[in-house]
This record gives sequence, structure tokens and C-alpha cells, in this order.
Amino acid sequence: MNSIPMMRLLAATLAVATSLLVATPVQACTRILYTAPDGTILTARGMDWAEDMRTNLWAFPRGMTRDGATGPGAPKWTSRYGSVVASGYDVGSADGMNEKGLVANLLYLAESDYGKPDGRPALAISLWAQYALDNFATVAEAVDFFGKESLQVLSMTLPNGRGAQLHLSLSDATGDSAILEYVGGKLVIHHGKQFVVMTNSPIFEQQLALNAYWQSIGGLTFLPGTDRAADRFARASFLLGAIPRSADGNYISAVPDQKFQFQALASVLGVLRSVGVPLGITTPGQPNISSTIWRTVSDQRRLVYYFDSATSPTVFWVQIADLDLREGAPVKKLQVAGGRLYSGNVANRFEKAKPFEFLPALATTAAAAGK
Repeated sequence: MNSIPMMRLLAATLAVATSLLVATPVQACTRILYTAPDGTILTARGMDWAEDMRTNLWAFPRGMTRDGATGPGAPKWTSRYGSVVASGYDVGSADGMNEKGLVANLLYLAESDYGKPDGRPALAISLWAQYALDNFATVAEAVDFFGKESLQVLSMTLPNGRGAQLHLSLSDATGDSAILEYVGGKLVIHHGKQFVVMTNSPIFEQQLALNAYWQSIGGLTFLPGTDRAADRFARASFLLGAIPRSADGNYISAVPDQKFQFQALASVLGVLRSVGVPLGITTPGQPNISSTIWRTVSDQRRLVYYFDSATSPTVFWVQIADLDLREGAPVKKLQVAGGRLYSGNVANRFEKAKPFEFLPALATTAAAAGK
């Protein structure tokens, strides 16, 4: 028995436990937060979904009046900040950045349990990310508000027939970060600059524990290679830690204007692409592990929102300073759905449009979603 050291035996046991924990089907998405000593802050996410969700980009100005889309008693507010968002099915904000550099990303979490309606003012989950973008400049502000649980988030059935089981990540221009999940009907918040990676199942606390195991192995020794969430979490964590935080003399001459911000963008996109799922690939017996359909990178220092479609050969971006987000300015839309092709800064390609209607979440629709 001396030939099998205790630590190796424990590692093997944990590896088996890991395989059991990640066997549950999940919708695959990945979010990473990159910081560098020069002040560059980049939040990047990949959207993995089982079909084309007909995403468009929207420019929402300050001063928009909204409500929680949950019927009588829904909270009402007027947006303090303008934002650029990527929609899902044009019924909700799936991802975006506001003019203060706050970024919100919604990712799938099968274990989400929002509890039953309990009389508190309720917010449809289609508006969860948008509420944060409309109202807060920093993660600390958002955490302080949501942590009081004066609002209840309600789920609903999405246009593809699945329940909207989602968790929310927030980051800001200082590199602060928070992960918000509903577990057993209660809000759980992980707040701190150390929370730089987020995927899907299991819940975030368990993801951290699983990743600690892989860190003990070492990414140069072995990394898990499946498209399951815990494996992507481990790979993204290792790669995010490995990419350079300053200009790399081997490559800086090849990036536009030899600027580090573009080298950092290329590195971060490389991490996202390496943990993504190629278009058209599905996992037998696990139909909810899906192809990466698009990626975004938010430069929170320079207020640039990059969009990388898996079905398009180019990356394009929105320079927020080139949008009119003043109160009273019109809502504008960039039509992305349908295979539109763009390149470069597309701020001047947005066109006036009627804002989409956020998918409501009444008590009956929340029950239909399974929670």
C-alpha cells in the first residue's frame, strides 16, 4: 500500500467526486475578468446556447422609465446611466456595459432557485442585468442594494421553452467583482476582486472548491478537457493567470499601434476561444451543453464594448463615447441578427428603434419555469 501515497489517493477520490458533480447537464457560458498594472480592466464572456438567440445590440440612454415586468406592485425606476447591451431574443438584456464601466453578464445556472413570490416587489429576471446597468456605477453599490433583498427576482420560461435559470456577474472599472446566485430561494453573493472566473454548474462555492483541486495539480501538468462547466472553469482560471499583464516583446509589434490594450484584448479573446465550444458541436446525452454563438469583451477603462460573433469572420466594437446617451436621446439598435457583417467601430451604425419589451415574469409564468 506504500506505493500509493495518501495524497494521491485523496486526489483520485476528489477526481471521482468531480466527475460526478459535473455530470449534470448545464448550459455552457464562461466569464473572465482581466486586470493589468497599467489600469486595463477587461471583462469577457462567451455565450453558449443551443440555437441562434437572434441577438442585437442596443444603446439605451439615461432617463428611461422602466418597471420590473411582474405586474401590479412591480418596482419602477428611471435609468441613471446609459448603457450598451446585447439582447437575448430581444426580450431581455443578456450582457452589457454602462457609461460608468459597470459590466453585467447573465450566465446559465441550472441549480438556481429564486423561491416563490412572497409579496416583496419583484423584478423579472429578463431585467436583472439591466437594473444593475441602469442604477449603479460600481459593484459595491450594486452589492449593497441587492444584498438587502428588498427586491425579489422572478424567473420565467424563455422563448426556446427552457426556464430562465441564471446567475449574474458584475464587474467595474476598478476591477471589483461580484457573483450573485439564488440558491434554495436565498441570494448568495460572492464579492471581491479575486472572483475573476465564472461558468455554470455547480454553484459558485463548489466551483471554487473544484478549481482549488486543479490548481493543486498545476495547469502545466494536466488540465481537464471536456466542455463541462467545471472543466472550463479550471482551464479558464489557468489560462487567465498565464497570459501577460504587460507588453510582450515577442508580439507587441504585431498589434495595432503597438498598444498594450490591444495585446490584452487579443490575449483575453484567446482565452475565451480556447474554452469555447465550436459551432455545431453538441454532447451526446447532454443537449444543454451548447455551441458558443458569440463573445463580448468590455474595456472598462476606455469604455469600448467588443462583439465577436461565432458566425462572422470579424470582431467589431462600440466606442461608448461616440453614442448619444443623454437623457431624452432616442433608443438605438444595431441589427446583428440575421448574419449582418460589421467591422471596426460601429457606433455610427446604430439606428433609432422602439425599445424591445422585456419578457414578463408573473407568478404564473414563474411557476411554469419550474421555480
